[in-house]
Amino acid sequence: MAPEWAVSRWFNADGAPSLQSLRGRVVFLHAFQMLCPACVQHAVPQSLKVAAAFASTDLAVVGLHTVFEHHAVMGPDALQVYLHENRIGYPVGIDAHRDGDPAAHPLPLTMQAYAMQGTPTLMLIDRQGRLRRQRFGLVDDLRLGAEIATLLAEP
Repeated sequence: MAPEWAVSRWFNADGAPSLQSLRGRVVFLHAFQMLCPACVQHAVPQSLKVAAAFASTDLAVVGLHTVFEHHAVMGPDALQVYLHENRIGYPVGIDAHRDGDPAAHPLPLTMQAYAMQGTPTLMLIDRQGRLRRQRFGLVDDLRLGAEIATLLAEP
């Protein structure tokens, strides 16, 4: 089973989305940092394309701002501006730090729970809550679309 997310704050969400609340839907979770070049150039635009392409399905697109470096410049206020400027309308959570202190605990909790190597990291979670794909780095659009479609076709 995919570990539950530890989120300190949500944007673009009514309430706090959780894996439990999304059970029965396929979840496309992408972990990113707004100052990560591969995230800015590829992963975030890809997530926007996925959200648009699968808008009429029951795919849940969720972003996770997973900051493990440069904490001072990637806080909630900067993230809010980034989301607005990039027209990101799907839910985005801020990966929580132990004791809320990134200086003492630089690796966020969800990043640790999923043993992420860095950002961008993409996760696909099936309707039963099982982690079916986790990939650090870039994923080809066509391959990703096929994987999502396959998961959506499963009962």
